[in-house]
Amino acid sequence: MAAFTGGEAYKAEFEPTAYLEYFKFGQGTLGDEFLTFVLKHYCKTFTLGAVTGHTLTDIGSGPTIYQLLSACESFKEIIASDYIDQNCQELLKRLKNEPGAFDWTPVVQHVCELEGDRNKWAEKEGKLRGAIKCILKCDVHKSNPLDPIVLPPADCLVSSLCLKAACKDHSPYRAALRNISSLLKPGGHLVLSGDLGTSFYMVGPKKFFCLVLTEEFLRGALSATGFAIQEFDVLSRDDDTMQEICHFSGMYFIVARKEKAI
Repeated sequence: MAAFTGGEAYKAEFEPTAYLEYFKFGQGTLGDEFLTFVLKHYCKTFTLGAVTGHTLTDIGSGPTIYQLLSACESFKEIIASDYIDQNCQELLKRLKNEPGAFDWTPVVQHVCELEGDRNKWAEKEGKLRGAIKCILKCDVHKSNPLDPIVLPPADCLVSSLCLKAACKDHSPYRAALRNISSLLKPGGHLVLSGDLGTSFYMVGPKKFFCLVLTEEFLRGALSATGFAIQEFDVLSRDDDTMQEICHFSGMYFIVARKEKAI
């Protein structure tokens, strides 16, 4: 059995401020590659009218907001969520603009540039703060991942870099997809992004092992869970630098429509 880092280790050892080092955009980190890839897709998906609605739920937000910056243009209400308290606290600190919060300004400016006006970054931050209505605890292994909270089904679910870290192998991953699907309206959209071929990633000095994902598995898992894939874009990565920090072979962005309940 391959190594895997479980939820209790995340609660005890995951340090949000160390993880956020990946998202210092423009400083040559691995996060630059990932953000450049996914942000253009989020922009296209949410600002060109492809996916819109009233409520969007983010599954496994972590301490990050990049995945919601374009979404706040198309959804009036956003629900953020995460499994560990320290991520929820870090996210709340940023939304309240408290001292010591991570500076997302370069990322927000880049998103605004993609959307047509880099100078609207302060307005964008205000709009996102207004759209996020709450930050909830989330466990994708529960039939209701937001238990004990019960919410009306959302128009859209977003999840970025979450399920590979939460699921030890393929069977729990498919079960987690079914569980989060219960939070989505029939006909609603699931927007997934992440990396392929990753077996581990470093957060500060700590190594976190995760489920290795492939395009073939993701396509099959989504189809088996009642989703119709509308977009599946993969960017392969040949650069072998910084592989001691995070070994991955590519990145993916998926838009899928919930066709039926499984």
